[in-house]
Amino acid sequence: MILTSLLSSLLADPLPIGASAPAVITKDHLGQSIDLGAALSEGTALVFFYPKAHTGGCTKQVCSLRDSWDELKARDLKVFGVSSDPAETQASFKDKFELPFTLIADTDIAVCEAFGKNRFSRHAYIFKDGVLVWRDLSASTARQADDVLAALDSL
Repeated sequence: MILTSLLSSLLADPLPIGASAPAVITKDHLGQSIDLGAALSEGTALVFFYPKAHTGGCTKQVCSLRDSWDELKARDLKVFGVSSDPAETQASFKDKFELPFTLIADTDIAVCEAFGKNRFSRHAYIFKDGVLVWRDLSASTARQADDVLAALDSL
């Protein structure tokens, strides 16, 4: 079963531009249920994926967004970071680096599968009122915020 799930996520097509936000219910960094589809249905939102909390590249990625938080927030952007780490690890990552956005603990890989990506790839997606308007299938680490701000400027 696990092998089948892993294989299907490796072979899945990434969510295409114009697609509706995936209707997936998952857990946040506090272990609380979050309806990601509903959260993405209004306004502008970024969902970014990183392979593993507390690692070099992933720390640069989240801190890039943290350091640009005032500018992102001024644009009314909701931000969700996703990895397969458990809620406790996500919570410690959020606390250690003072991250002002929600982290998602995708331990069952349901969010990755809904986005058509494997759990170790670094992707970023922007939704506007529940519709995918931008994606980066090889998202940056230290330049994640720059890439997102440029994408927002171009929309």
